[in-house]
Amino acid sequence: MTCQWYDICPLRKLEKEGKIDNGWRKVYCETENNWQNCQRYQMEENGEPHPDNLMPDGTILEIEKNK
Repeated sequence: MTCQWYDICPLRKLEKEGKIDNGWRKVYCETENNWQNCQRYQMEENGEPHPDNLMPDGTILEIEKNK
């Protein structure tokens, strides 16, 4: 089972842009149960706002903004 938020998760966009590798998806998103340990998932389920660059382990990915 994958995370119910998989299709709309902003991390998919970051993968497509090459800003993160698909290792995150393999470790969290597409696992039987580990997606429940994802900080993004937990915050979403609790209705807590979180930035698009919040990683599954709770770290914030620093992203350079285009000028």
